[in-house]
Amino acid sequence: MKPRIKIIKFVSSRFTWESSAESFFVEKIRHYVDVDILPIKSPSSGRKEAALKIKKEEELLLKKIDSSEFVILLDEKGKVFKDSVAFSKNLVKELESKKNITFIIGGAYGVSEGVKARANQKVSLSALTMNHPLAFVVLLEQVYRALCISKGLPYHNA
Repeated sequence: MKPRIKIIKFVSSRFTWESSAESFFVEKIRHYVDVDILPIKSPSSGRKEAALKIKKEEELLLKKIDSSEFVILLDEKGKVFKDSVAFSKNLVKELESKKNITFIIGGAYGVSEGVKARANQKVSLSALTMNHPLAFVVLLEQVYRALCISKGLPYHNA
């Protein structure tokens, strides 16, 4: 049985470029691990109701995570890896020991303390701020790159 990577993300709208990139990278990633993308419809609310939205998102999110899963939360204050090779080593180490990894991309206002507490690891993709669809595509590309690095494949040219 192949290890599994699950990516949970909150969505309010979809972009064609995001869907195209998802299809492209998921097909490639599936050569090495099973991968599931779980979009969760983000509850509607205004900016003044951000705390309520975060709480509703926590309830929806935690139902999608099994207690045995190793959870990596994308967080702007999370660990920043020196490079893609370091990210690859971390990902492969966790895949080999845990077998099931779940990445979480939170909603527009971030995630609750409960979600942060459930995370086994917090990772930042960049010191730059990016929107959630772009973060999702960057994550997919880096997961694919990490798997190629671990297999010694030429996708990563460093």
